[in-house]
Amino acid sequence: MEVSMFLNTLTPKFYVALTGTSSLISGLILIFEWWYFRKYGTSFIEQVSVSHLRPLLGGVDNSSPTNSNSSNGDADSNRQSVSECKVWRNPLNLFRGAEYNRYTWVTGREPLTYYDMNLSAQDHQTFFTCDSDHLRPADAIMQKAWRERNPQARISAAHESLEREDCATASILLAEEEATTIVEAEKLFKQALKTGEGCYRRSQQLQHHGAQYEAQHRRDTNVLVYIKRRLAMCSRKLGRTREAVKMLRDLMKEFPLLSMFNIHENLLESLLELQNYADVQAVLAKYDDISLPKSATICYTAALLKARAVSDKFSPEAASRRGLSTAEMNAVEAIHRAVEFNPHVPKYLLEMKSLILPPEHILKRGDSEAIAYAFFHLQHWKRVEGALNLLHCTWEGTFRMIPYPLEKGHLFYPYPICTETADRELLPTVFHEVSVYPKKELPFFILFTAGLCSFTAMLALLTHQFPELMGVFAKAFLSTLFAPLNFIMEKVESILPSSLWHQLTRI
Repeated sequence: MEVSMFLNTLTPKFYVALTGTSSLISGLILIFEWWYFRKYGTSFIEQVSVSHLRPLLGGVDNSSPTNSNSSNGDADSNRQSVSECKVWRNPLNLFRGAEYNRYTWVTGREPLTYYDMNLSAQDHQTFFTCDSDHLRPADAIMQKAWRERNPQARISAAHESLEREDCATASILLAEEEATTIVEAEKLFKQALKTGEGCYRRSQQLQHHGAQYEAQHRRDTNVLVYIKRRLAMCSRKLGRTREAVKMLRDLMKEFPLLSMFNIHENLLESLLELQNYADVQAVLAKYDDISLPKSATICYTAALLKARAVSDKFSPEAASRRGLSTAEMNAVEAIHRAVEFNPHVPKYLLEMKSLILPPEHILKRGDSEAIAYAFFHLQHWKRVEGALNLLHCTWEGTFRMIPYPLEKGHLFYPYPICTETADRELLPTVFHEVSVYPKKELPFFILFTAGLCSFTAMLALLTHQFPELMGVFAKAFLSTLFAPLNFIMEKVESILPSSLWHQLTRI
């Protein structure tokens, strides 16, 4: 009876306020959930539920291994995940002063993230410094300079170091960060080369005299290799491609064990520019080996060479009628292999997604590696007639072979889960949408809050437009909803003595 009286006192304004408030709250939840999903790739409500509510409700973690075999399998999987998610130095990274900074001056955008630049600072300290730097004033200044966060402070320290004496690492820093053109950078690198070769020869003679001299020689070797590779890259950028190829070949012959620099990827790109496909195949034969780590450059260059043999005459209609020839099948399999290794590349090569400047570090199989590859190799795919058409017709077929890429791969290990998080740190997400694989479906809570927001907004609108009709509908709905409760209360009243029921209602 009391419920009916309460419902009769409600006015249409109350229903408008109720539904409007519900719509507003659900809309705010929806906006927050959508922002959180776009930024972190997961639902906030779902994450809180799994992390905090599930343990309180007695949830059990079923992921723990039940025997030693599964434990060993998990350990192997974890080790593979760590190696797959290792961040690598981009072998074709651009020059900060002559390229990255020019982009900033023109667009006002920062192409490099703080995380990426911090990794570069760590690389510089690892490769260009050693424990004995304090013995030489110029090297001691540069040891501090590589730790500086402010670019102007680093440049000033490099100039101060050069005022003391010739210093190869100071010239490197100025070539990378102060030079505004490739010509200026090349001039500074040549200056650094002259100094670096002298230091290398001296430390080479003394390397066996103790651990200190060995560390100096290792540092001088890293400096010399870096200078020569950057000089080759300057030649490549200035159009002297044959000179660049010769310098890279000589460098690989002189230092065959320094594979960490991935100099062969610079060589592959230069050979493709010369359209010297026989030499490209020879380099691939050496480095596309099962025992060596793969890269997008290796896989997609191998696919390009096989596509080149058939792409000019390839027609999807003709292939569907007569079937694929052996050469076409080999090309398609090479494309599938490349796409499985890095599924982000085709959208950039097919210009389905806009390119940005590549970062200084890349994550293999990630969006950062795809950008770095496509930025330099798109022109080579365009040069081969029909290659992009063949890629367009066949690349999506890869995903039929790997329906569960995070659990099981076809030719490679399962696709690592960590790529999205690392790529969001490496790439400027302010103006670039990070490519995610496999594509994540919208979480249930985003769909639920979207439906709830739409439904309550519609109710608020209808109540505002038709207050009397919606008031009758709301009262009828609430009366029906509370009918079982009214029935139970009437039965309780009939069973209990009236005096006891009166005391209970007073309480």
